[in-house]
Amino acid sequence: MGTEGSALGTAKRFTGWYIVAAILFIVLGMFAIIEPTVAGLGVAILVGWLLLFGGIAHFVMAFHGGSAKRVTYQVLLGIVFLLGGVYMLMNPVLTLSTLTLLLAAVILVSGILEIIGYFQIERASGWLLFNGIAAVVVGVLIWIHWPSSSVWAIGTLVGIYLLVTGVTRLMMGIAGRRVIGRVDRVVSR
Repeated sequence: MGTEGSALGTAKRFTGWYIVAAILFIVLGMFAIIEPTVAGLGVAILVGWLLLFGGIAHFVMAFHGGSAKRVTYQVLLGIVFLLGGVYMLMNPVLTLSTLTLLLAAVILVSGILEIIGYFQIERASGWLLFNGIAAVVVGVLIWIHWPSSSVWAIGTLVGIYLLVTGVTRLMMGIAGRRVIGRVDRVVSR
């Protein structure tokens, strides 16, 4: 009984955090839809900072030892990441146009993979299929609007994607909670 109780407790905590994350996705999605330009520029700036941190990480890895080839490789990657990050931070509007195209590809591929996952996973939630279809639609919409409407399209479409993902994850979390409740009742008998 103790093992089942701790496993159910862990599952309840997990689904609780899953629901919290889903709500955060919903809030971020609504913000991005309301302020698409700010959201789009925020994405461009975030990617610039991530590249800067990635460059620093490569420099740190370069000095952890290894062959001269490995050190040279890490230093070169660090330079590329730093230059890319600085460029993106100095030119967020141009970065936004490039990121829009990249984001379209990422969302499109993630949607296709979720659709494939729906058909590969036994007893998969219909919400997974819904999210995959929505992601494919959003990916195609981003691609169609590139590059002329990148400044507003990326924020709006990312917002829609985040909102749909949040609702999808919320529904999956709630469904998980229901299953856990049923299992808890059976185990308690």
